[in-house]
Amino acid sequence: MYTLYGAQGSGSAAIEAALALCDARSKLVKAASWEPDAGFEALLRVNPLGLVPTLVLPDGSVLTESAAILMHLADAHPASGLLPASDAASGPQIARSQAMRGLVYIAAHCYAAIGIIDYPERWCTPCDDATKERIRAGTRARLHRHWEIFADMFAGRPYLSGDDLGALDLLAAVVSRWSGTRAHVEKARPAFHATLKRIESHPRVAAVFARHWP
Repeated sequence: MYTLYGAQGSGSAAIEAALALCDARSKLVKAASWEPDAGFEALLRVNPLGLVPTLVLPDGSVLTESAAILMHLADAHPASGLLPASDAASGPQIARSQAMRGLVYIAAHCYAAIGIIDYPERWCTPCDDATKERIRAGTRARLHRHWEIFADMFAGRPYLSGDDLGALDLLAAVVSRWSGTRAHVEKARPAFHATLKRIESHPRVAAVFARHWP
């Protein structure tokens, strides 16, 4: 059984959805740095950074970083379709290496920006309220531009990875929930926005998204 440390509305939603696609047995431990309770203390014992999602594998080893977790689950459960089977692209299908590129792009450019928006004081010294707001505003604008570029690069239909739901869809649907991205891309990239809605309503993961964003 997998053990997933996570919290409502966090990046752990992507891993929950991936585990559903894998038909994998798992248990969820509610943990978040903003709620320093017993669950968070348990998380710190397996991930000193205290970040979610953190996944403990059936053999007891620990994986962190959403993109790495999704890639592992794709390899461990190839029938899940989380990643394309090979680099042989067919029609609109994004090849395996391109799907992994998309996962790393979200982690490096979009996910990372959220940490700056949430905690601007970590990026300046001294940091008064006006400076924090300037950092947030600039980072949010850059984040939204990153999503525009992503939408142009990964324009697969009906899903980002082609005909079937995959890991890239799950991570994009979750991370785009934050910092006003959905409202921005609805206007700037309406086709991409429609794809995100299609991902969330897929019958195999709809319950996960509904639980995290009721």
